[in-house]
Order: sequence, then C-alpha cells, then structure tokens
Amino acid sequence: MSSQKKVRVRFAPSPTGGLHLGGVRTALFNYLFAKQHGGDFILRIEDTDQTRFVAGAEEYINECLAWCGIIPDESPDKPGAYGPYRQSERKATYRQYAEQLVNAGYAYYAFDTAEELDEQRKIHPNFRYSHENRLSLRNSLSLSEEETQALLSKDHPHTIRIKMPEDETIGFEDMIRGRVSFETKLVDDKVLLKADGMPTYHLAVVVDDHAMQISHIFRGEEWLPSAPVHLLLWEYLGWKNEMPAWAHLPLILKPDGNGKLSKRDGDRLGFPVYAMNWMDPKSGVLTEGFRELGFLPEAFVNMLALLGWNDGTDQELFGLAELVAKFSVERISKSGAKFDYEKAKWFNHEWIKGMDNSLLLPQIEEIIRTHGVSAIDTVLLDTVLSTVKERMTFVSDFWPQASFFFVRPEEYDIEAVKVKWNEQKTAFFQELAGEFEQQATWSASAIEPLFKDKIVQSGMKIGELMLPYRIMLVGGKFGPDVFLITELLGKEEVIARISKALPLLK
Repeated sequence: MSSQKKVRVRFAPSPTGGLHLGGVRTALFNYLFAKQHGGDFILRIEDTDQTRFVAGAEEYINECLAWCGIIPDESPDKPGAYGPYRQSERKATYRQYAEQLVNAGYAYYAFDTAEELDEQRKIHPNFRYSHENRLSLRNSLSLSEEETQALLSKDHPHTIRIKMPEDETIGFEDMIRGRVSFETKLVDDKVLLKADGMPTYHLAVVVDDHAMQISHIFRGEEWLPSAPVHLLLWEYLGWKNEMPAWAHLPLILKPDGNGKLSKRDGDRLGFPVYAMNWMDPKSGVLTEGFRELGFLPEAFVNMLALLGWNDGTDQELFGLAELVAKFSVERISKSGAKFDYEKAKWFNHEWIKGMDNSLLLPQIEEIIRTHGVSAIDTVLLDTVLSTVKERMTFVSDFWPQASFFFVRPEEYDIEAVKVKWNEQKTAFFQELAGEFEQQATWSASAIEPLFKDKIVQSGMKIGELMLPYRIMLVGGKFGPDVFLITELLGKEEVIARISKALPLLK
C-alpha cells in the first residue's frame, strides 16, 4: 500500500457506450471510500483504444455520475494538479516508460505483423505470445541488435511487449480477498505500447495511477487476471513501494446466479442494466436505463451499494451520506451478488414512500402537463401525492394511479357490475346525488356515514353499491379510500361524474 497520507481513488471508464450498473457500483465504492477518509475521487477517461471510442460516451458518463450524486473532485471537466484526465491527452508520456522497460530488459520490441500473428493462431489454436515461443517470433529478443536497430530506424511498425518471467510466483494483499498469488508462466507477454504509439490498458493504468498519486484502487474482479502484469510494471518501473492498495469487487451476477450480468440478460429478462438511456450513435438502437424507467437516483444508488456490501445489520435503506459514514471494505463480499430486479423496484417504492413530497412534485407536475393538464392546484396535488405514494413503484406510476383526480374517466370498467344492475340502484345514485347537493360539510368523515346510512335504508348490501360508486368516480376498481376521493374531487365534480356514469349502467 502507498505510504502517502492522502486518499486518492479513481474511476476510469472507457468511453465506448452505455454505463453498466456494475461500472456505476465501482464508481460508487470508490467514492464512498474516498469521502469516508476525507480523500479525493477522480474521474479519468481511458480512451486509449481509439477503435472503440464512441462519440457522446464521455458526456454520458458525466451525466450518469451527476444523476447519482457521485461527483468527482477532479475530472476532464474539473481539472486539478494531476491532469490531463483523458489518457489520449497523455500519449506523449507513455512511450518513455515503455522504452525504459525495454532498456532495463523487462520488455522488448515485437515486429510481428497482424497477418503473421493470425497465421500463428491458425497453426496453434491456443496461441499466446509468451516465454514458450517468443524466441521463435520476430522481436528484439530473437533478432540481433543490428537487425532490431535497422527495423527501428526505418520506422517499421512494432509494439512493445512485457517480458514475463518464466517461473516466478508473485502476489499481493487484496483488501477484500486477502493474499492473491499468480504463476508468471501462465501469463502471456502482454502488449504495453501499440503500433500507433498508444498504450494498452496495462501500461497506461500503471503510469497514470502513479502520476495521479492514486492510493487505493477498487475495480471489478474481472481485472484479477491482469494483476500480475500490473504488479510487475509497478516493480519494473521502480515504483513498487508506491503501489496503491487494491480491492477487486465481486461480480454482479445474473438473477439465477449463473454468470456475470450483461446487457443481453436485461434485454432477455425485461429490465435495464444501464444507469440511463443510451442511444448507440452507430446503430441508432436505444437501450433503456434506470433513470428513464422512473428510478430515483437515491434508490438506484442504495440498491447498488447493497449488491455485494452490507453494514452487518438488517438495515436496507441508506442515503448517500449514510453510506459514506457506514461503508467499510471489510463488509464487501468476496462472492458475486445476484441482481434482483424486483428488489430494485422495492428500493424505489420505499424511497418514493419516504421522500418528502416537495422533492417529487416537480417530476409529478411535468407528468401531469404531458397529459394536457395545464391548471394545476398545487395544494390538491400535494394531498393526492401523499394519498397514492403507497401505490407507486415509479414516479411515472402517479398518472395511472391518480389521473382521475385531474381528468374525468373516459372509460369505465363496468362489465362486472352492469350484469347485476337494476332500477333500484339507479334510483339510489340519483337520490344520492341530490343529497350530496344539499350536503353542507364536504369531507370524507361527513360523507361516509351519509352514504352508509343510505345503503342501510335501501335494504341493499354495501358491496353492491360501493364498487359501482368507485367506478363512477375513478373509472376502475382501484384507488385509495373512496370517501377521500369524494372529498378531494369536490361536490360539483362528484355529482357530475355520477350523472355521466349512470346512463352507461342502464
């Protein structure tokens, strides 16, 4: 672990498309650790692979983090003392380190063309460039120094590869997994610098983490196979004593626990895996995100935090500030965490229920306006929201749950009650409308006994009349307490709705 006192962590995504919830969780755990220790959270864009670069992806990453409240202390848009924060803008710094490794005997020039390597793969199905065959391939280890210098002087295309030791065991102390060891003979000679002069991830990540004085690294366990290369680069570049502490996070698994959760799984099972909507600029294909489906950022972050971590209690609802206070690496699981979409929706439901109306009303007002309602009674809206919050999983559920408070029903679910309808029931509601007209106190507490007393006088059963009354007001068999609905709609509107619905039942 680095001996420096300042905690500095980084989230380093590639701008290649939508941001998977696993990526957001990595950013979140980095952020929580940094903030808990009074440190800095850095966003670095790893765009060394220009063939995979997608326009708009970096802006998308920024928007995702902002939506989640995971705000970087340093980034391309908020540079600090350790920039640039895009790897492509640091290109000039990488070759010197690659050459340093060559000169020290830890790396070598490889002049093999892509076609030559493809031919090797045809001959050897499990071909890998390694200590087993490097001397039979075209590189500065197999060629004489004169041949090597001649090719370099002619600017012959070449890569620089790390020279992995043939038979060493190397390892490190993972903050989550404990001691992790690797046999170097099982690792191939990874490319460090590509023919276009851009570094690969392996070289860039080590050089940048050192240059940016990163103290701790939280990354997905899929990066564990790369760890031996990175360990050796920290050593070979003379920075072994400055190497950050590493924590390899457990995978987010498919709902059945069988393998890593992918976008394809979300498409197949009908749930999002991206934080926000992503429109692929090449294919034009839209992938739906949690935000656009109606997830609150607080619920999304809460759900992510509990995928592979808990605080040791039964508590499940945490705000971001509380997560910062309670987060601990010791409570991160070593095993993968199954993604449960129903549980994700539960988090959203719970956050909606517990959230102050004032924080939800701007979104609710926008929903109402999209349905053509321009004159909004904010007092009524606040009351209605309090009434239906218990029934909302998403903010977008407000309209199907509460539209009848703002517009009269256009359709009525009357088939079930129509078959048992008779003139006595018609007369009941005609008389009820007349009594409502005379009612001085318009409140649920006054209307409910009036309604029920009238049922008793009629000799009919309460179930025969309560459901039709609800349908007249709401249009269907749903909604909160029918007498509360009656109060909130107001006398004139209730009478008008009874008058509109009655002819449909005859």
